[in-house]
Amino acid sequence: MGKVAKGGKKVAAAPLAQKKSAKGTKTNPLFEKRPKNLRLGGDIQPKRDLTRYVKWPKYVRLQRMKRIMLMRLKVPPAIAQFNHTIDKSQAASLLRLLKKYQPETQKDKKQRLVEMAEAKKNGDESKTKKPTVLKFGLNHVTNLIEQKQAKLVVIAHDVDPIESVIFLPALCRKKEVPYCIIKGKARLGTLVHQKTATCVAVTAVRQEDSAELGKLAESFKGQFNENVEIRRRWGGGIMGQKSQHVTQRKEKAIQIEQAKKLGLSIA
Repeated sequence: MGKVAKGGKKVAAAPLAQKKSAKGTKTNPLFEKRPKNLRLGGDIQPKRDLTRYVKWPKYVRLQRMKRIMLMRLKVPPAIAQFNHTIDKSQAASLLRLLKKYQPETQKDKKQRLVEMAEAKKNGDESKTKKPTVLKFGLNHVTNLIEQKQAKLVVIAHDVDPIESVIFLPALCRKKEVPYCIIKGKARLGTLVHQKTATCVAVTAVRQEDSAELGKLAESFKGQFNENVEIRRRWGGGIMGQKSQHVTQRKEKAIQIEQAKKLGLSIA
């Protein structure tokens, strides 16, 4: 509304462009406010985590189902013992020792044979000592254990099928050969220049490493060979969260019922 002048005449209102802006707020014409319209046909939707809604490939679903099934099923002690492996520090010291006795590669072997052939040709034939290296291969290691030549046997925990190495712990105990179970057949494979290895055996070491081998063998003997609990403990039988809550509620209800009969009160 326009103001009334002294003479009684009405004065025109100020134009819209000259309206006073709100106190303390100044708008910058360079940065206009453009609110997004996220409705149909509007702006591009923001990225959301759709992991829960993804239909995973069949092999992924089968892997997950297998893992859950193996958790639920009860596992006999002969198979469950392969879940009891040596810890990280033990594995590090063991692998450090075993790495010193890696068998030669094909390239090294070829070079050695060529040098031996050349020496023989020149008449400088000399007897070479048999190198002390790791022994691998399931049949070879089994024979070494039976003959009591193995000083330490290392078995992988994830051999598939597990039946191929399931007898090794019992055989080691019978022949009083120290053994241990380590995580990862691929780790043993790298020691012997293979993709994977089910088990490796140490038959001999150099003089400077004999004390370290003896210490490891002694600790593994107590942890695996003489551990009766491993041979008796069943594995698996781990239920899901919902099933665990249901069983807990049932147990609590049974306790309350028994307390009522005895005239006690449970919180």
